[in-house]
Amino acid sequence: MEGGATLNPTGLAWTKSSYSTNEGGACLEVAPTPATVHIRDSKNPEGAPVLAVAPAAWTAFLRTVR
Repeated sequence: MEGGATLNPTGLAWTKSSYSTNEGGACLEVAPTPATVHIRDSKNPEGAPVLAVAPAAWTAFLRTVR
């Protein structure tokens, strides 16, 4: 997979950073699978679009923002 895609997957185990609080409202949730990392907005988890990227793209993103 190159780039990303939006979808609405079910049955994923979503997590967010332990640094996130319920007060800020500016958090992402991620659900990694072997082939894809799914990303969504934590403010609207049921209605938000989900972005899916390759694990290598997610790793590169994390390296850049850290």
